[in-house]
Amino acid sequence: MLRKVFLVEDETVIREGLRDRIPWDQFGYRFVGEAADGEMALPLIRKTKPDVLITDIKMPFMDGLSLSKIVSKEFPRMKIIIISGYDDFEYARQAIEVGVDQYLLKPVTRMKLKNVLLELKDKIEQDQEQEDYRTQFQNEIQEYEQFSRRRFMEKILEGELSVKEIYDEAERQSIEITAAGYNLLFLYLQEKNKDKMAGFLRKQDEVLHYFLRYPQYLLFRWNVNSYGVLVKGELSRLPELTDNCVEYVKRACEGEEQMDWYVAVGKPVERLSLLSQCYQSVNHYFAYRFMVPGLHVLTEETLESYVNSQGENRLAAVDSSQLNPEIIKDFLTKGSSSEIQEFVQGYLGGMSKALESRMFRDYVVLHIRFTTIMYLESIGVEKEGYTERIEGKYQDTSIKASQVAGYCVDILQSAIDIRDEKNESQGNSAMRKVLDYIDENYYKETISLNEVADAVNMSANYLSAIFSQNMQKTFVEYITCKRVDRAKKLLRETDKSSGEIAQEVGYKDPHYFSYVFKKKSGCSPREYRSKGTA
Repeated sequence: MLRKVFLVEDETVIREGLRDRIPWDQFGYRFVGEAADGEMALPLIRKTKPDVLITDIKMPFMDGLSLSKIVSKEFPRMKIIIISGYDDFEYARQAIEVGVDQYLLKPVTRMKLKNVLLELKDKIEQDQEQEDYRTQFQNEIQEYEQFSRRRFMEKILEGELSVKEIYDEAERQSIEITAAGYNLLFLYLQEKNKDKMAGFLRKQDEVLHYFLRYPQYLLFRWNVNSYGVLVKGELSRLPELTDNCVEYVKRACEGEEQMDWYVAVGKPVERLSLLSQCYQSVNHYFAYRFMVPGLHVLTEETLESYVNSQGENRLAAVDSSQLNPEIIKDFLTKGSSSEIQEFVQGYLGGMSKALESRMFRDYVVLHIRFTTIMYLESIGVEKEGYTERIEGKYQDTSIKASQVAGYCVDILQSAIDIRDEKNESQGNSAMRKVLDYIDENYYKETISLNEVADAVNMSANYLSAIFSQNMQKTFVEYITCKRVDRAKKLLRETDKSSGEIAQEVGYKDPHYFSYVFKKKSGCSPREYRSKGTA
Protein backbone atom coordinates (compact mmCIF):
# COMPACT_ATOMS: atom_id res chain seq x y z
CA MET A 1 0.00 0.00 0.00
CA LEU A 2 1.43 3.38 -1.05
CA ARG A 3 1.51 6.04 1.66
CA LYS A 4 0.61 9.64 0.78
CA VAL A 5 3.12 12.49 0.96
CA PHE A 6 2.61 16.28 0.73
CA LEU A 7 5.37 18.87 0.12
CA VAL A 8 5.50 22.51 1.30
CA GLU A 9 8.47 24.59 0.07
CA ASP A 10 8.60 28.26 -0.94
CA GLU A 11 11.65 27.92 -3.22
CA THR A 12 10.25 26.78 -6.56
CA VAL A 13 13.44 25.11 -7.76
CA ILE A 14 13.79 23.00 -4.63
CA ARG A 15 10.06 22.14 -4.55
CA GLU A 16 9.92 21.07 -8.19
CA GLY A 17 13.24 19.21 -7.86
CA LEU A 18 11.96 17.14 -4.95
CA ARG A 19 8.61 16.60 -6.63
CA ASP A 20 10.03 15.45 -9.97
CA ARG A 21 13.34 13.77 -9.12
CA ILE A 22 12.37 11.59 -6.19
CA PRO A 23 10.98 8.16 -7.26
CA TRP A 24 8.20 8.31 -4.68
CA ASP A 25 6.56 5.03 -5.65
CA GLN A 26 9.87 3.15 -5.29
CA PHE A 27 10.03 4.37 -1.71
CA GLY A 28 6.44 3.29 -1.08
CA TYR A 29 4.75 6.70 -1.45
CA ARG A 30 2.31 8.58 -3.66
CA PHE A 31 2.87 12.32 -4.14
CA VAL A 32 -0.53 13.94 -3.47
CA GLY A 33 0.14 17.68 -3.47
CA GLU A 34 2.37 20.69 -2.97
CA ALA A 35 2.20 24.32 -1.84
CA ALA A 36 4.53 27.32 -1.57
CA ASP A 37 3.69 28.22 2.04
CA GLY A 38 1.82 26.99 5.10
CA GLU A 39 -1.25 29.15 4.54
CA MET A 40 -1.83 27.69 1.06
CA ALA A 41 -0.91 24.19 2.23
CA LEU A 42 -3.29 23.84 5.18
CA PRO A 43 -6.62 23.50 3.29
CA LEU A 44 -4.96 21.10 0.82
CA ILE A 45 -3.58 18.99 3.68
CA ARG A 46 -7.04 18.86 5.25
CA LYS A 47 -8.41 17.65 1.93
CA THR A 48 -5.73 15.08 0.97
CA LYS A 49 -4.87 13.88 4.51
CA PRO A 50 -1.32 12.73 3.73
CA ASP A 51 0.56 10.23 5.87
CA VAL A 52 3.74 12.31 5.68
CA LEU A 53 4.16 16.08 5.47
CA ILE A 54 7.50 17.50 4.25
CA THR A 55 7.81 21.22 4.94
CA ASP A 56 10.44 23.95 4.83
CA ILE A 57 10.89 25.78 8.13
CA LYS A 58 11.19 29.39 6.86
CA MET A 59 8.37 30.51 4.55
CA PRO A 60 6.23 33.63 4.09
CA PHE A 61 2.66 33.97 5.46
CA MET A 62 2.85 30.78 7.59
CA ASP A 63 6.17 29.12 8.40
CA GLY A 64 6.83 25.42 8.80
CA LEU A 65 6.77 25.41 12.60
CA SER A 66 3.36 27.10 12.73
CA LEU A 67 2.02 24.71 10.10
CA SER A 68 3.47 21.71 11.94
CA LYS A 69 1.85 22.82 15.20
CA ILE A 70 -1.61 23.01 13.59
CA VAL A 71 -1.18 19.73 11.70
CA SER A 72 0.06 17.88 14.81
CA LYS A 73 -3.06 18.95 16.68
CA GLU A 74 -5.55 18.13 13.88
CA PHE A 75 -3.80 14.99 12.57
CA PRO A 76 -1.79 13.49 15.46
CA ARG A 77 -0.84 10.40 13.45
CA MET A 78 0.61 12.40 10.52
CA LYS A 79 4.42 12.20 10.32
CA ILE A 80 6.23 15.51 9.76
CA ILE A 81 9.66 16.11 8.18
CA ILE A 82 11.10 19.61 8.43
CA ILE A 83 13.79 20.64 5.96
CA SER A 84 15.87 23.65 6.86
CA GLY A 85 18.89 25.63 5.78
CA TYR A 86 19.50 26.65 9.38
CA ASP A 87 21.76 24.50 11.53
CA ASP A 88 20.38 26.13 14.65
CA PHE A 89 19.65 24.24 17.86
CA GLU A 90 16.76 26.57 18.73
CA TYR A 91 14.93 25.67 15.51
CA ALA A 92 15.48 21.96 16.18
CA ARG A 93 14.25 22.36 19.78
CA GLN A 94 11.06 24.09 18.62
CA ALA A 95 10.52 21.41 15.98
CA ILE A 96 10.73 18.67 18.65
CA GLU A 97 8.28 20.63 20.83
CA VAL A 98 5.60 20.70 18.15
CA GLY A 99 5.98 16.97 17.41
CA VAL A 100 8.14 16.92 14.26
CA ASP A 101 9.48 13.43 13.46
CA GLN A 102 12.58 14.33 11.42
CA TYR A 103 14.69 17.51 11.01
CA LEU A 104 16.79 17.51 7.83
CA LEU A 105 19.35 20.10 6.80
CA LYS A 106 19.55 21.32 3.22
CA PRO A 107 20.69 20.24 0.75
CA VAL A 108 18.56 17.12 1.04
CA THR A 109 20.05 14.24 -0.96
CA ARG A 110 17.99 11.49 -2.48
CA MET A 111 19.64 8.86 -0.28
CA LYS A 112 19.07 10.85 2.91
CA LEU A 113 15.40 11.41 2.06
CA LYS A 114 14.99 7.78 1.02
CA ASN A 115 16.27 6.52 4.38
CA VAL A 116 14.01 8.88 6.31
CA LEU A 117 10.93 8.03 4.21
CA LEU A 118 11.48 4.28 4.57
CA GLU A 119 11.99 4.66 8.32
CA LEU A 120 8.77 6.66 8.64
CA LYS A 121 6.87 4.19 6.45
CA ASP A 122 7.85 1.37 8.83
CA LYS A 123 6.80 3.53 11.79
CA ILE A 124 3.43 4.33 10.17
CA GLU A 125 2.77 0.64 9.55
CA GLN A 126 3.75 -0.26 13.12
CA ASP A 127 1.48 2.49 14.45
CA GLN A 128 -1.35 1.27 12.20
CA GLU A 129 -0.87 -2.28 13.40
CA GLN A 130 -1.03 -1.12 17.02
CA GLU A 131 -4.12 0.96 16.25
CA ASP A 132 -5.75 -2.06 14.59
CA TYR A 133 -4.95 -4.18 17.64
CA ARG A 134 -6.29 -1.45 19.95
CA THR A 135 -9.55 -1.29 17.97
CA GLN A 136 -9.84 -5.09 17.91
CA PHE A 137 -9.20 -5.26 21.66
CA GLN A 138 -11.77 -2.56 22.44
CA ASN A 139 -14.37 -4.24 20.25
CA GLU A 140 -13.73 -7.59 21.88
CA ILE A 141 -13.61 -6.35 25.46
CA GLN A 142 -17.06 -4.69 25.07
CA GLU A 143 -16.67 -1.98 27.71
CA TYR A 144 -20.32 -1.05 27.22
CA GLU A 145 -21.27 -4.43 28.74
CA GLN A 146 -19.36 -3.76 31.97
CA PHE A 147 -21.54 -3.89 35.06
CA SER A 148 -19.53 -1.02 36.62
CA ARG A 149 -20.53 1.26 33.74
CA ARG A 150 -24.15 0.12 33.96
CA ARG A 151 -24.25 0.81 37.71
CA PHE A 152 -22.58 4.19 37.23
CA MET A 153 -25.19 5.22 34.66
CA GLU A 154 -28.02 3.97 36.91
CA LYS A 155 -26.76 6.22 39.72
CA ILE A 156 -26.51 9.23 37.38
CA LEU A 157 -29.97 8.74 35.90
CA GLU A 158 -31.63 8.11 39.24
CA GLY A 159 -30.02 11.27 40.67
CA GLU A 160 -27.92 9.48 43.30
CA LEU A 161 -24.62 11.27 42.54
CA SER A 162 -23.49 14.87 42.88
CA VAL A 163 -21.83 16.48 39.85
CA LYS A 164 -18.41 16.14 41.51
CA GLU A 165 -19.04 12.44 42.20
CA ILE A 166 -20.07 11.95 38.56
CA TYR A 167 -16.85 13.50 37.25
CA ASP A 168 -14.68 11.62 39.76
CA GLU A 169 -16.22 8.25 38.84
CA ALA A 170 -16.10 9.06 35.11
CA GLU A 171 -12.37 9.73 35.43
CA ARG A 172 -11.86 6.50 37.37
CA GLN A 173 -13.62 4.52 34.62
CA SER A 174 -11.92 6.53 31.81
CA ILE A 175 -15.27 7.76 30.51
CA GLU A 176 -15.39 11.14 28.73
CA ILE A 177 -18.63 12.67 29.94
CA THR A 178 -18.07 16.44 29.64
CA ALA A 179 -20.35 18.19 27.15
CA ALA A 180 -22.52 21.29 26.70
CA GLY A 181 -25.72 19.24 26.48
CA TYR A 182 -27.08 15.72 26.77
CA ASN A 183 -29.89 13.47 25.59
CA LEU A 184 -30.74 9.87 26.32
CA LEU A 185 -31.96 6.96 24.18
CA PHE A 186 -33.11 3.53 25.26
CA LEU A 187 -32.75 0.73 22.73
CA TYR A 188 -34.57 -2.59 23.04
CA LEU A 189 -33.32 -5.57 21.00
CA GLN A 190 -34.56 -9.13 21.43
CA GLU A 191 -34.41 -12.25 19.33
CA LYS A 192 -37.72 -13.76 18.22
CA ASN A 193 -36.45 -17.21 17.38
CA LYS A 194 -33.68 -18.94 19.31
CA ASP A 195 -32.89 -21.05 16.22
CA LYS A 196 -31.82 -17.82 14.48
CA MET A 197 -29.75 -16.53 17.39
CA ALA A 198 -26.54 -16.22 15.34
CA GLY A 199 -28.23 -13.90 12.83
CA PHE A 200 -29.74 -11.85 15.63
CA LEU A 201 -26.38 -11.44 17.40
CA ARG A 202 -24.72 -10.30 14.17
CA LYS A 203 -27.42 -7.68 13.66
CA GLN A 204 -27.24 -6.62 17.32
CA ASP A 205 -23.45 -6.21 17.09
CA GLU A 206 -23.87 -4.18 13.90
CA VAL A 207 -26.32 -1.82 15.62
CA LEU A 208 -24.29 -1.46 18.83
CA HIS A 209 -21.00 -0.84 17.03
CA TYR A 210 -22.51 2.16 15.29
CA PHE A 211 -22.51 3.93 18.66
CA LEU A 212 -18.90 2.90 19.35
CA ARG A 213 -17.65 4.69 16.23
CA TYR A 214 -18.48 8.18 17.43
CA PRO A 215 -17.26 9.92 20.63
CA GLN A 216 -20.60 11.78 20.91
CA TYR A 217 -22.30 8.52 21.98
CA LEU A 218 -21.74 6.60 25.21
CA LEU A 219 -23.24 3.10 25.03
CA PHE A 220 -24.10 1.09 28.14
CA ARG A 221 -26.20 -1.94 28.98
CA TRP A 222 -29.42 -1.09 30.84
CA ASN A 223 -30.98 -4.50 31.44
CA VAL A 224 -31.17 -7.92 29.81
CA ASN A 225 -32.53 -6.80 26.44
CA SER A 226 -32.01 -3.04 26.62
CA TYR A 227 -29.14 -0.62 26.09
CA GLY A 228 -28.84 3.06 26.86
CA VAL A 229 -27.09 5.66 24.71
CA LEU A 230 -25.99 8.94 26.27
CA VAL A 231 -25.81 11.53 23.50
CA LYS A 232 -23.25 14.29 24.20
CA GLY A 233 -22.50 17.48 22.31
CA GLU A 234 -23.28 21.12 21.69
CA LEU A 235 -26.92 21.90 22.42
CA SER A 236 -27.44 23.09 18.84
CA ARG A 237 -26.23 19.71 17.51
CA LEU A 238 -28.14 17.42 19.89
CA PRO A 239 -31.24 17.13 17.66
CA GLU A 240 -29.06 16.14 14.68
CA LEU A 241 -26.99 13.65 16.72
CA THR A 242 -30.15 12.13 18.19
CA ASP A 243 -31.92 11.92 14.81
CA ASN A 244 -28.84 10.22 13.32
CA CYS A 245 -29.09 7.51 16.00
CA VAL A 246 -32.78 6.92 15.41
CA GLU A 247 -32.46 6.85 11.63
CA TYR A 248 -29.58 4.38 11.78
CA VAL A 249 -31.47 2.03 14.10
CA LYS A 250 -34.54 2.22 11.83
CA ARG A 251 -32.49 1.43 8.71
CA ALA A 252 -30.69 -1.42 10.42
CA CYS A 253 -33.71 -3.03 12.11
CA GLU A 254 -36.76 -2.43 9.88
CA GLY A 255 -37.71 -5.61 8.09
CA GLU A 256 -35.59 -7.84 10.33
CA GLU A 257 -37.81 -10.84 11.03
CA GLN A 258 -35.51 -12.39 13.65
CA MET A 259 -35.77 -9.54 16.16
CA ASP A 260 -38.06 -7.21 18.09
CA TRP A 261 -36.75 -3.67 18.39
CA TYR A 262 -37.75 -0.32 19.90
CA VAL A 263 -35.96 2.96 20.42
CA ALA A 264 -37.17 5.61 22.89
CA VAL A 265 -35.87 9.19 22.86
CA GLY A 266 -35.80 11.61 25.79
CA LYS A 267 -35.74 15.41 25.92
CA PRO A 268 -32.35 17.22 25.79
CA VAL A 269 -30.93 18.84 28.94
CA GLU A 270 -28.08 21.28 29.50
CA ARG A 271 -26.55 19.84 32.66
CA LEU A 272 -25.42 16.48 33.98
CA SER A 273 -27.45 17.18 37.11
CA LEU A 274 -30.59 17.31 34.94
CA LEU A 275 -30.10 13.90 33.35
CA SER A 276 -32.51 12.37 35.86
CA GLN A 277 -35.26 14.50 34.24
CA CYS A 278 -34.24 13.26 30.80
CA TYR A 279 -34.36 9.70 32.17
CA GLN A 280 -37.90 10.18 33.47
CA SER A 281 -39.15 11.20 30.04
CA VAL A 282 -37.36 8.45 28.09
CA ASN A 283 -38.39 5.78 30.61
CA HIS A 284 -42.01 6.95 30.29
CA TYR A 285 -41.93 6.67 26.50
CA PHE A 286 -40.07 3.33 26.64
CA ALA A 287 -42.89 1.72 28.67
CA TYR A 288 -45.32 2.32 25.78
CA ARG A 289 -43.66 -0.48 23.78
CA PHE A 290 -45.99 -2.82 25.68
CA MET A 291 -49.14 -0.81 24.91
CA VAL A 292 -48.32 0.13 21.31
CA PRO A 293 -46.19 -2.79 20.04
CA GLY A 294 -46.48 -1.67 16.42
CA LEU A 295 -44.78 1.66 17.13
CA HIS A 296 -41.00 1.17 17.13
CA VAL A 297 -39.80 4.76 17.59
CA LEU A 298 -41.14 6.08 20.89
CA THR A 299 -40.95 9.86 21.31
CA GLU A 300 -43.22 12.59 22.57
CA GLU A 301 -44.20 13.32 18.96
CA THR A 302 -44.82 9.73 17.82
CA LEU A 303 -46.86 8.94 20.93
CA GLU A 304 -48.95 12.09 20.75
CA SER A 305 -51.70 10.63 18.56
CA TYR A 306 -51.98 7.52 20.77
CA VAL A 307 -52.20 9.57 23.98
CA ASN A 308 -54.74 11.97 22.41
CA SER A 309 -56.88 9.05 21.32
CA GLN A 310 -57.26 8.12 24.98
CA GLY A 311 -58.83 11.49 25.79
CA GLU A 312 -62.42 10.22 25.62
CA ASN A 313 -62.12 7.20 27.85
CA ARG A 314 -65.49 6.58 29.40
CA LEU A 315 -66.70 3.00 29.55
CA ALA A 316 -68.27 2.93 26.09
CA ALA A 317 -65.07 4.25 24.53
CA VAL A 318 -62.63 1.78 26.11
CA ASP A 319 -60.86 -0.28 23.43
CA SER A 320 -61.18 -3.97 24.34
CA SER A 321 -57.67 -4.56 23.03
CA GLN A 322 -56.37 -2.58 26.04
CA LEU A 323 -57.45 -5.48 28.24
CA ASN A 324 -55.62 -8.09 26.20
CA PRO A 325 -53.84 -10.29 28.83
CA GLU A 326 -50.80 -10.51 26.52
CA ILE A 327 -49.97 -6.89 27.38
CA ILE A 328 -49.58 -7.77 31.07
CA LYS A 329 -47.78 -11.05 30.29
CA ASP A 330 -45.40 -9.31 27.90
CA PHE A 331 -44.51 -6.73 30.53
CA LEU A 332 -43.97 -9.36 33.22
CA THR A 333 -41.72 -11.28 30.80
CA LYS A 334 -39.62 -8.39 29.51
CA GLY A 335 -40.15 -5.43 31.83
CA SER A 336 -38.17 -4.32 34.87
CA SER A 337 -38.98 -2.87 38.29
CA SER A 338 -37.86 0.59 37.16
CA GLU A 339 -40.57 0.57 34.47
CA ILE A 340 -43.57 -0.45 36.58
CA GLN A 341 -44.82 3.04 37.45
CA GLU A 342 -44.57 4.21 33.83
CA PHE A 343 -46.19 1.03 32.52
CA VAL A 344 -49.16 1.32 34.90
CA GLN A 345 -49.59 4.99 34.04
CA GLY A 346 -49.71 4.19 30.33
CA TYR A 347 -51.82 1.05 30.76
CA LEU A 348 -54.53 2.75 32.83
CA GLY A 349 -54.25 6.10 31.07
CA GLY A 350 -56.85 5.19 28.50
CA MET A 351 -59.46 4.08 31.02
CA SER A 352 -59.26 6.49 33.97
CA LYS A 353 -62.85 7.76 33.47
CA ALA A 354 -64.16 4.26 32.88
CA LEU A 355 -62.67 3.15 36.21
CA GLU A 356 -65.28 5.27 37.94
CA SER A 357 -67.68 2.39 37.15
CA ARG A 358 -67.60 -0.09 40.05
CA MET A 359 -68.31 -3.04 37.74
CA PHE A 360 -65.56 -2.13 35.28
CA ARG A 361 -63.10 -1.39 38.11
CA ASP A 362 -63.67 -4.80 39.69
CA TYR A 363 -63.20 -6.43 36.29
CA VAL A 364 -59.85 -4.66 35.72
CA VAL A 365 -58.57 -5.59 39.19
CA LEU A 366 -59.50 -9.27 38.74
CA HIS A 367 -58.13 -9.27 35.19
CA ILE A 368 -54.72 -8.03 36.40
CA ARG A 369 -54.65 -10.47 39.33
CA PHE A 370 -55.60 -13.55 37.28
CA THR A 371 -53.27 -12.64 34.40
CA THR A 372 -50.38 -12.19 36.84
CA ILE A 373 -51.09 -15.57 38.49
CA MET A 374 -51.30 -17.27 35.08
CA TYR A 375 -47.92 -15.78 34.15
CA LEU A 376 -46.24 -16.94 37.37
CA GLU A 377 -47.60 -20.46 36.95
CA SER A 378 -46.42 -20.47 33.32
CA ILE A 379 -42.81 -19.93 34.47
CA GLY A 380 -43.03 -22.75 37.00
CA VAL A 381 -43.84 -20.91 40.23
CA GLU A 382 -45.80 -23.16 42.59
CA LYS A 383 -48.96 -21.81 44.27
CA GLU A 384 -47.30 -21.60 47.68
CA GLY A 385 -44.63 -19.45 46.05
CA TYR A 386 -47.06 -16.67 45.23
CA THR A 387 -50.18 -17.13 47.39
CA GLU A 388 -49.26 -14.75 50.18
CA ARG A 389 -47.49 -12.19 47.97
CA ILE A 390 -50.15 -12.03 45.24
CA GLU A 391 -53.44 -13.41 46.50
CA GLY A 392 -52.84 -11.99 49.98
CA LYS A 393 -52.93 -8.43 48.61
CA TYR A 394 -56.24 -6.61 48.68
CA GLN A 395 -58.44 -9.54 49.68
CA ASP A 396 -61.37 -7.24 49.05
CA THR A 397 -61.21 -6.48 45.34
CA SER A 398 -63.78 -3.71 45.75
CA ILE A 399 -61.29 -0.85 45.80
CA LYS A 400 -61.72 2.79 44.92
CA ALA A 401 -60.83 4.23 41.52
CA SER A 402 -57.97 6.18 43.10
CA GLN A 403 -56.51 2.92 44.46
CA VAL A 404 -56.39 0.97 41.20
CA ALA A 405 -52.99 2.30 40.08
CA GLY A 406 -51.41 1.51 43.45
CA TYR A 407 -52.93 -1.98 43.36
CA CYS A 408 -51.48 -2.60 39.89
CA VAL A 409 -48.04 -1.39 40.95
CA ASP A 410 -48.06 -3.64 44.03
CA ILE A 411 -49.20 -6.74 42.13
CA LEU A 412 -46.72 -6.24 39.27
CA GLN A 413 -43.87 -5.47 41.68
CA SER A 414 -44.54 -8.67 43.62
CA ALA A 415 -44.68 -10.70 40.40
CA ILE A 416 -41.44 -9.24 39.07
CA ASP A 417 -39.72 -9.81 42.42
CA ILE A 418 -40.81 -13.48 42.28
CA ARG A 419 -39.68 -13.73 38.65
CA ASP A 420 -36.26 -12.21 39.42
CA GLU A 421 -35.75 -14.43 42.47
CA LYS A 422 -36.50 -17.49 40.35
CA ASN A 423 -34.17 -16.25 37.59
CA GLU A 424 -31.44 -15.54 40.12
CA SER A 425 -31.70 -19.02 41.56
CA GLN A 426 -31.62 -20.55 38.08
CA GLY A 427 -28.89 -18.09 37.09
CA ASN A 428 -26.62 -19.14 39.96
CA SER A 429 -26.94 -22.76 38.92
CA ALA A 430 -26.41 -21.82 35.27
CA MET A 431 -23.37 -19.66 36.13
CA ARG A 432 -21.65 -22.68 37.65
CA LYS A 433 -22.19 -24.54 34.38
CA VAL A 434 -20.99 -21.49 32.40
CA LEU A 435 -17.73 -21.22 34.38
CA ASP A 436 -17.12 -24.96 34.09
CA TYR A 437 -17.64 -24.78 30.32
CA ILE A 438 -15.25 -21.82 30.04
CA ASP A 439 -12.59 -23.63 32.11
CA GLU A 440 -12.74 -26.52 29.68
CA ASN A 441 -12.81 -24.44 26.46
CA TYR A 442 -11.26 -20.97 26.99
CA TYR A 443 -8.12 -21.91 25.02
CA LYS A 444 -10.16 -22.46 21.83
CA GLU A 445 -9.90 -19.49 19.50
CA THR A 446 -13.54 -19.85 18.40
CA ILE A 447 -15.14 -19.78 21.87
CA SER A 448 -17.97 -17.23 21.92
CA LEU A 449 -20.79 -15.97 24.10
CA ASN A 450 -23.33 -17.59 21.77
CA GLU A 451 -21.55 -20.97 21.98
CA VAL A 452 -21.51 -20.90 25.79
CA ALA A 453 -25.14 -19.72 25.94
CA ASP A 454 -26.17 -22.63 23.71
CA ALA A 455 -24.20 -25.07 25.86
CA VAL A 456 -26.13 -24.05 29.00
CA ASN A 457 -29.46 -23.50 27.20
CA MET A 458 -29.62 -19.76 27.88
CA SER A 459 -30.24 -16.61 25.85
CA ALA A 460 -26.95 -14.95 24.85
CA ASN A 461 -28.27 -11.54 25.91
CA TYR A 462 -29.33 -12.85 29.30
CA LEU A 463 -25.98 -14.59 29.80
CA SER A 464 -24.09 -11.41 28.91
CA ALA A 465 -26.09 -9.40 31.45
CA ILE A 466 -25.86 -11.85 34.38
CA PHE A 467 -22.21 -12.72 33.64
CA SER A 468 -21.12 -9.10 33.95
CA GLN A 469 -23.22 -8.62 37.07
CA ASN A 470 -21.95 -11.78 38.81
CA MET A 471 -18.29 -11.69 37.77
CA GLN A 472 -17.78 -7.89 37.64
CA LYS A 473 -16.17 -8.54 34.24
CA THR A 474 -17.62 -8.92 30.78
CA PHE A 475 -17.57 -12.38 29.21
CA VAL A 476 -14.66 -11.45 26.94
CA GLU A 477 -12.70 -9.81 29.79
CA TYR A 478 -13.03 -13.02 31.78
CA ILE A 479 -11.85 -15.19 28.87
CA THR A 480 -8.94 -12.81 28.27
CA CYS A 481 -7.85 -12.96 31.92
CA LYS A 482 -8.00 -16.76 31.87
CA ARG A 483 -5.84 -16.85 28.75
CA VAL A 484 -3.29 -14.35 30.07
CA ASP A 485 -3.03 -16.21 33.41
CA ARG A 486 -2.41 -19.47 31.54
CA ALA A 487 0.17 -17.74 29.31
CA LYS A 488 2.02 -16.43 32.39
CA LYS A 489 2.21 -19.96 33.79
CA LEU A 490 3.61 -21.30 30.49
CA LEU A 491 6.13 -18.44 30.28
CA ARG A 492 7.36 -19.23 33.80
CA GLU A 493 7.40 -23.00 33.60
CA THR A 494 8.25 -23.85 29.97
CA ASP A 495 10.67 -22.71 27.28
CA LYS A 496 7.95 -22.51 24.63
CA SER A 497 8.11 -19.52 22.29
CA SER A 498 5.66 -16.65 22.53
CA GLY A 499 4.07 -17.82 19.27
CA GLU A 500 3.56 -21.35 20.57
CA ILE A 501 2.04 -20.07 23.79
CA ALA A 502 -0.26 -17.74 21.83
CA GLN A 503 -1.64 -20.72 19.90
CA GLU A 504 -2.01 -22.77 23.08
CA VAL A 505 -4.11 -20.14 24.88
CA GLY A 506 -6.38 -19.27 21.94
CA TYR A 507 -4.67 -16.57 19.85
CA LYS A 508 -3.90 -17.28 16.20
CA ASP A 509 -2.00 -14.00 15.74
CA PRO A 510 1.09 -13.94 18.03
CA HIS A 511 1.45 -10.16 17.60
CA TYR A 512 -2.08 -9.57 18.81
CA PHE A 513 -1.43 -11.97 21.70
CA SER A 514 1.59 -9.84 22.68
CA TYR A 515 -0.55 -6.70 22.50
CA VAL A 516 -3.26 -8.20 24.72
CA PHE A 517 -0.69 -9.62 27.15
CA LYS A 518 1.00 -6.22 27.56
CA LYS A 519 -2.37 -4.49 27.90
CA LYS A 520 -3.39 -6.79 30.76
CA SER A 521 0.03 -7.30 32.41
CA GLY A 522 1.90 -4.06 31.77
CA CYS A 523 4.78 -5.80 30.02
CA SER A 524 5.40 -7.95 26.95
CA PRO A 525 5.63 -11.77 27.17
CA ARG A 526 9.41 -11.54 26.68
CA GLU A 527 9.75 -8.97 29.46
CA TYR A 528 7.55 -11.08 31.75
CA ARG A 529 9.70 -14.17 31.16
CA SER A 530 12.88 -12.17 31.77
CA LYS A 531 11.54 -10.90 35.10
CA GLY A 532 10.58 -14.44 36.10
CA THR A 533 14.04 -15.84 35.39
CA ALA A 534 16.02 -12.89 36.73
